[in-house]
Amino acid sequence: MERELRFFLLVPCFFEKRRVMTETISTEQVVTEFRKRLTENPGCAMTHYNLGIALIKLQQWDDAAAEFLAAIAESPELAEAYINLSGICFQKGEMEKGIELCRRVIAFRADYAVPYGNIGFAYLQMGEIDQAVEMLEKAVQKDPMFVQALSDLGSAYLRQGKIEESVTHSKKAIEIAPRFAVAHNNLAVAYLQMGDPAKAMEHCKKALEYGYEVHPELLEELAVLRNSVGHA
Repeated sequence: MERELRFFLLVPCFFEKRRVMTETISTEQVVTEFRKRLTENPGCAMTHYNLGIALIKLQQWDDAAAEFLAAIAESPELAEAYINLSGICFQKGEMEKGIELCRRVIAFRADYAVPYGNIGFAYLQMGEIDQAVEMLEKAVQKDPMFVQALSDLGSAYLRQGKIEESVTHSKKAIEIAPRFAVAHNNLAVAYLQMGDPAKAMEHCKKALEYGYEVHPELLEELAVLRNSVGHA
């Protein structure tokens, strides 16, 4: 009898951090420095962009969005600024707006994997699984090392009941990033569905170790299986 697939949590949308300041100073100091630079040169797109990145770290979403818009005003094809704006939209639950921003990037930079991945993420959140798979597959075709897209494909294939495909893509994700917790969670769910509780437990432990909040029902079901094996 097949188990219902219940245990999901999607990878966060991808924020593009193209340039960062040295980590030897605090984010607040970075913000102060970039604001100072903008008083001297208010038309510098990259200063607006980098200030937006720093404000994202502080979760000051509206202020960050304003800086990315300012960067785009100065440099209309600064793709990463659109990507970060889309990420802010997704954080705020504005999925359609975020998708539209990503489509703008595709219009002038069709070979860039990230907008496809973020659109796929949004469709997953919206429950539009077939559309999510279409966009995520395009993302991975354009960048086979795109860990977030690989992991999201693992989640999407689980939702479609394509367990083997989910395992394939989740394993690719952890080959590239062994501590990518969401992919380990996907593997735990997939192996449980495939009737391999030992592997499911292994990947569940890794997901927990790497900071993932595993669904309580998955933990409970694995605990029951572990106890039944122990008393066999």
